[in-house]
Amino acid sequence: VEISPGGGWYTEILAPLAQGKGRYVGIINDPARSGNERAQKYYADANAKLREKLAARADVYGNATLVEIDPNAPVLGEPASADVVLTFRNVHNWVMAGNEAAMFKSFFDVLRPGGVLGVVEHRAAAGKTLEEVKTSGYLPEDYVVGLATAAGFVLEEKSEINANPADTKDHPNGVWTLAPSNNHEEADKAKYAAIGESDRMTLRFVKPQAEAAPAE
Repeated sequence: VEISPGGGWYTEILAPLAQGKGRYVGIINDPARSGNERAQKYYADANAKLREKLAARADVYGNATLVEIDPNAPVLGEPASADVVLTFRNVHNWVMAGNEAAMFKSFFDVLRPGGVLGVVEHRAAAGKTLEEVKTSGYLPEDYVVGLATAAGFVLEEKSEINANPADTKDHPNGVWTLAPSNNHEEADKAKYAAIGESDRMTLRFVKPQAEAAPAE
């Protein structure tokens, strides 16, 4: 299960991997439940493009499916029906929308005991509070870990595979200053190209196995 796949960059990798072993499910926002008119149009257009992408290459994406959710009351599927939930650079959007706790609860609910939650997110500078950075696109790592553990997950492992020590995290337009958004002045193109993409946390959580029933 991939949450908010956007244009399908990771879908191109994940959906083919699932073939013959399971199936890929992309979770997308129901446009009618996605806030103002601008947001509704954005999700309607994005969802249509992703559906077209999957349909155009059924030989690649196979039985991949998309499921629309109400982002404020998300239900991703039948309880305990998924092995893995993945989300890439989306948590900051939920924090700004105020539905982050509901999203993490939905991940916990849909995963089977022993299932894995993988999270990649823009990482704030050490010592920064949520209030200091919440509109910048960066989040404190301990805050993201706290969201997951509050939902019931156990942090199993961290990786620095997506770390970028060149990211100073103090850009005029937040994380969107950097690639791939590149929201900066043309004169600063080389400066930000030298930094590259954001510094990111990469976290692996596990839903605990159900407790054994007490002996009679």
